[in-house]
Amino acid sequence: MSLRPWRDITRRKSRQIMVGNVPVGGDAPVTVQTMTNTPTDDVRATVDQIRRCEEAGVDIIRVSCPDVESTTALKQIVRASRVPIVADIHFHYKRALEAADAGAACLRINPGNIGSASRVKEVVDAAKSNGCAIRIGVNGGSLERHLLEKYGEPCPDALVESAMDHIKLLQDHDFHEFKVAVKASDLFLAVAAYQQLAEQVDCPLHLGITEAGGFVGGTVKSAIGMGSLLWYGIGDTIRVSLSAEPEEEVRVGFEILKSLGIRNRGVRVVSCPSCARQGFDVIRTVQALEERLQHIRTPMSLSVLGCVVNGPGEARETDIGITGGGNGKHMVYLSGVTDHHVQDADMVDHIVRLVEAKAAEIEAADEAMAALVPVAAE
Repeated sequence: MSLRPWRDITRRKSRQIMVGNVPVGGDAPVTVQTMTNTPTDDVRATVDQIRRCEEAGVDIIRVSCPDVESTTALKQIVRASRVPIVADIHFHYKRALEAADAGAACLRINPGNIGSASRVKEVVDAAKSNGCAIRIGVNGGSLERHLLEKYGEPCPDALVESAMDHIKLLQDHDFHEFKVAVKASDLFLAVAAYQQLAEQVDCPLHLGITEAGGFVGGTVKSAIGMGSLLWYGIGDTIRVSLSAEPEEEVRVGFEILKSLGIRNRGVRVVSCPSCARQGFDVIRTVQALEERLQHIRTPMSLSVLGCVVNGPGEARETDIGITGGGNGKHMVYLSGVTDHHVQDADMVDHIVRLVEAKAAEIEAADEAMAALVPVAAE
């Protein structure tokens, strides 16, 4: 029994696969993915976008490969990327063969859409010989015609049946390095399908609410849908699908995981919505701090509260806290304890310096602890 059992999440047991050097499933951390939106044959633009996603903390990146120019460029992109690349393939099996040979760590396909059994075998053989995983990507918007005729509309049974059919095609060729997604833009449909599939298979599950919408609406839908599943213990890797830049998808993905305590990366900000009691402009301050602290990867917490009603209480639970006071003079808390005051004009710069110093302190302590482990083992 943990100290706070109401926070515990019992994760679904799944077998582990490797996507390049990143483990997915089993007891591996839930990974965050995104997808580039540049023309893949524009290597420089695509690699630049990958770099921004890497800075945001992405674990795996998907790249669309609709034509031979894309798979030709993929070889350079794979070499330049610091994270594994998933090749997104639709319909044309030769693109999958080319992507596997180009060094893709994973192929996103639906085996049933590849064509004949011999073509499926070619793709599986290419994946095996190149050490590629496969991601089966079922989508409520592109279900097979016979399933739509059978069920009348996209529904959880239809999505799961489609996934099971595709899984069988891979298993028939003794291929088991796969993960599965059953995405839909309807979050109720997606959640129900994932819950049903999770009871039938032991493979890793890739979560997503597809075509979720713009930044605000898509974030809300993704947080409700994927958050519900993750809280229930379902999900091994996630992609937040937003009509926004890929690096924003990554940030939202990590925020969902941070909120559930599944992964902790960077600064977790606790802040109030502001009101007439605020001693400083909370909204603008939080915006400035979030922008300037994006480079911090060390897990830590920061509370930014406009007044003393909840400020001291929240500050006691965070690494660094600031609470608004009168006459532009605000209280700073370190490790939950009141420490000193700061003036309006210096506040943002001061908090940034404190966070950077705290991050360095935590990193140094972690390094020192890691250095002691071999000694203790002896």
